[in-house]
Amino acid sequence: MSTDESVVHGSKATVKDLPSIDKLLRLPSVQALIPLHGHTMVAAQARGLVDGLRAQALAGALSVAALAPEALGQAVAARVAGRLAPRMRRVINLTGTVIHTNLGRSVLPEAAIRHLTAMMSGPNNLEYDIASGSRGDRDSIVEGLLCDITGAEAATVVNNNAAAVLLSLAALSAGREAIVSRGEQVEIGGAFRMPDVMASAGAHMVEVGTTNRTHLADYERAITERTALLMKIHTSNYAIQGFTSSVSEAELAPLAKRRGVALVTDLGSGSLIDMGKYGLPQEPTPQQMLADGCDVVTFSGDKLLGGPQAGLIVGSKELVTRIRKHPMKRALRLSKLPLAALEATLQLYLQPELLVDQLPTLRWLTRSEETVAATAGALLPAFAQALSPRFSVTLESMQSQIGSGSLPVDRLPSSGLAIAPVLAGKRGVGSALDALAEALRGLPLPVIGRIAEDRLLLDCRCIDDPGELLGQMTLLQRAVNGN
Repeated sequence: MSTDESVVHGSKATVKDLPSIDKLLRLPSVQALIPLHGHTMVAAQARGLVDGLRAQALAGALSVAALAPEALGQAVAARVAGRLAPRMRRVINLTGTVIHTNLGRSVLPEAAIRHLTAMMSGPNNLEYDIASGSRGDRDSIVEGLLCDITGAEAATVVNNNAAAVLLSLAALSAGREAIVSRGEQVEIGGAFRMPDVMASAGAHMVEVGTTNRTHLADYERAITERTALLMKIHTSNYAIQGFTSSVSEAELAPLAKRRGVALVTDLGSGSLIDMGKYGLPQEPTPQQMLADGCDVVTFSGDKLLGGPQAGLIVGSKELVTRIRKHPMKRALRLSKLPLAALEATLQLYLQPELLVDQLPTLRWLTRSEETVAATAGALLPAFAQALSPRFSVTLESMQSQIGSGSLPVDRLPSSGLAIAPVLAGKRGVGSALDALAEALRGLPLPVIGRIAEDRLLLDCRCIDDPGELLGQMTLLQRAVNGN
């Protein structure tokens, strides 16, 4: 039955009206897709379209207009484009959280992106020593840099900091005891708990002290002939206040040395610089931990360090060598992509005076409230025009968060736009804000803010180029107001 004949029988199409796959593929508009995307892709989407149309027809919900050649061609093209669209997309982070776990944490510096592109565009010497012409070690790409920056005797890297802790414990304390303060048994994202990590590594955890107070004598009494190491864990993702006491690495180091056990500390966020110099909350550095007598220090590459996801392990040559030789190391090793990005990021630390300009994470963390307010002020007129008359837009002071897993309790004075629905009362505020947030996420370059206190807040701390936002105002206006 032709489409014209279907009109006679009503505006709804039936299963008999559906085109065959072969006929659909012969449409000129569909034929034009094949040289661009290949027959396999186009045919698969054509079949998927017909399956969907069949379901609509059986439900009595398929219009005759949907079977017009132009409509069918457009539908196939849309399905092809949708299937090939990447799931991972760049977004504009206006949440106020600089190191945002759900938004990819640290943004790579330009130097790392350039080096990454260059190394991935052809073969590279990942495990090849160019000088000798023999097999090389991929750790050597960054080991020298890590040792120069931290003062460590040796270094190795794995795919994230949880892996760094797991590998270190497996290599140094499997089948033996690892002593840790009860107040440092942290849980990180995804219900990933330190006691579980220790158990997975084969270490027998020995708890000392209490949740809020642990003393040097607690560690000393717990050491036995089965003790392999003392474990310190920097509680960067929470804070205990009030009647508290803990033992520093500098205090533990003499005890560990005297009793012949290793001292391992996990810093988590892993800052390689004195954050206090930039007016930011102080964080322990691997340099200080090694100077205080730690044998092994683990930390992350994609938080305060500002590089790619990686777990970095630095320390004594003897213990790092044991860690590197553990069979689990191969399963956890870094691939060439993060290694290239990590090398270029670490090289920036050899020029510390330039870090604020070259490292996005540090640049955003150190921006003054006045600078952020100036950016927000430049965006205010365009947002007000795009969202009028349904929303009011004001410039307001805000509090940025350093990171959801890095210094989560510390705040930075910031500024941004506060958007509120223009309504007679409270009714409908939530749905209006949800719709606006969805419209912002639906832009070609999605904009991610946060809803709080009946307003949508757009913290402007992490904006380098306001033009990216301003260029989408017309689309936002259409999405919100339909004009």
